[in-house]
Amino acid sequence: MEQRLSIVTLGVADLARSRAFYEALGWRVATGENADRIVCFTLNGVGFSLYPRDRLDEDIGVAGSGGTATGAVTLAHNVRSREEVAVVLAEADRAGGAIVKPARDVFWGGHSGYFSDPDGHLWEVAWNPFSPLDDAGNFAW
Repeated sequence: MEQRLSIVTLGVADLARSRAFYEALGWRVATGENADRIVCFTLNGVGFSLYPRDRLDEDIGVAGSGGTATGAVTLAHNVRSREEVAVVLAEADRAGGAIVKPARDVFWGGHSGYFSDPDGHLWEVAWNPFSPLDDAGNFAW
């Protein structure tokens, strides 16, 4: 697995309130699409998003945990191809992590899965056809 942090997603109770807070800090929303479902920012090559906590739990497969299963945060490692998702998940498994959600196509048009590290921190491994990585591995919305 390449050393990279692609996206930080915060599970939030009130999406509009959280968006207003970050915009008040001077952050600019990267895209207006799906702004009622997710809010995205691009930071120095790292994506940052706000996502309703209950939907985040549902995406991970821990619906009903109230955000306690993840601390309402996931980390994401984006890859260059659909096939690479399974490769990185297997690497994490071999290194002592646990597969939480096997690689599969997802509602937003990409392909992803989740693993937890030995301390239980959750990582999404994702291929996003709408935001390909550049030659240096940098992500942008």
